[in-house]
Amino acid sequence: MDSETQTYCDKIHWLGHDTFKITGTKLLYFDPFKIANADQKADIILITHEHFDHCSPEDVNKLIGKNTTIVGPPDCLKNFSAKMKEIKPGDKIKIGEIEIEAVPAYNVNKDFHPKKNNWVGYIVSMDGFKVYHAGDTDRIPEMKKVHTGIALLPVSGTYVMTPEEAAEAALDIDPRLAAIPMHYGSIIGQASDAEKFKEILAGKIDVVIKARSE
Repeated sequence: MDSETQTYCDKIHWLGHDTFKITGTKLLYFDPFKIANADQKADIILITHEHFDHCSPEDVNKLIGKNTTIVGPPDCLKNFSAKMKEIKPGDKIKIGEIEIEAVPAYNVNKDFHPKKNNWVGYIVSMDGFKVYHAGDTDRIPEMKKVHTGIALLPVSGTYVMTPEEAAEAALDIDPRLAAIPMHYGSIIGQASDAEKFKEILAGKIDVVIKARSE
């Protein structure tokens, strides 16, 4: 791993499942779930869809402070009373200097995440780098239009991509720095899914398997 990749990966903290904390100019959370340490309140909370393990009012409320903005599809935001911004695939918004783009996230060969629901993944630009959180999705054609430094991709299968499908998606996206696997080790999926994803992409795309943080 080169120094640039290391620098930006160090800002990305995997809290299990699809939950990530991004540290920098602002403190961002993706899909807070089973939050153990809420000492730091979020500046921005990004929710991909309304399933309980991604849109958890109990966990989101732990992270809400006086300056928190929650971003998500309309069916998620009905659960909260903080400052909120509705978003759908294709939308681009700015919160301060942070640029947020919502991209499609859906299943193509199963029915857990229908395209018609307008659920999302996110491309976030902050502090000179971009991170893509794919949300719960299969490998979809829109991924070829994603330009990012780091891609966070689900690998557990069943509800989302298998490691093999996620590896193909990573090649479609071709992140400039690295891919990080997610959606394993909690409700579904094993560490072996992340290892398989890394093995398939060896010599093609740098894969960083994050240790779980609190």
